[in-house]
Amino acid sequence: MALRNAVMAALLEGEASGYDLAKGFDATVANFWAATPQQLYRELERMEAEGLVAARLVEQRRRPNKRLFSLTEAGREAVRAYTAEPPGRPAVIRDELLVKVQCADAGDVEAVRAAVVERMEWATAKLARYERIRQRLLGGRSEEAYFAEAERIGPYLTLLRGMSFERENLQWGDMALRRLDQRAKVNTQKSE
Repeated sequence: MALRNAVMAALLEGEASGYDLAKGFDATVANFWAATPQQLYRELERMEAEGLVAARLVEQRRRPNKRLFSLTEAGREAVRAYTAEPPGRPAVIRDELLVKVQCADAGDVEAVRAAVVERMEWATAKLARYERIRQRLLGGRSEEAYFAEAERIGPYLTLLRGMSFERENLQWGDMALRRLDQRAKVNTQKSE
């Protein structure tokens, strides 16, 4: 998937500046796609040149002027065409932490353990942020009411997937810590 598809998905929420997109990426598509602000700005420029987005200049007092981007009809058509394509292969895990865990028996187990704990802390923080977004989207409604009434359900469905991913990170981290601790105990007993 190209970054442009994630940008178009974010712009379905409405007009946004590059800064707003970079900041809001966390609240809209970060649970399944990551990008730096520089990547977003470059992609917006390319998309504007291709007619997928339009920009309008907003003059501001005491602040630099900003450009607000919105999807053009060609951009909306690109979204329709993109969603009609079969998805690519499922994502492949490329995670440095897992390489470190793979080497734990021959490496610094305490450092690996600390890295697992840090990953769990990140997952906990992300889950808390995602829960705040979920509550905002629901607006006091039940999920059933949300699905029946909301104009768009895609953002909620992808949010649920992100939450599921972070819960799995916590479950795996908890299991990995127990097993690393168990192995350390066995190794201590062997050396005595």
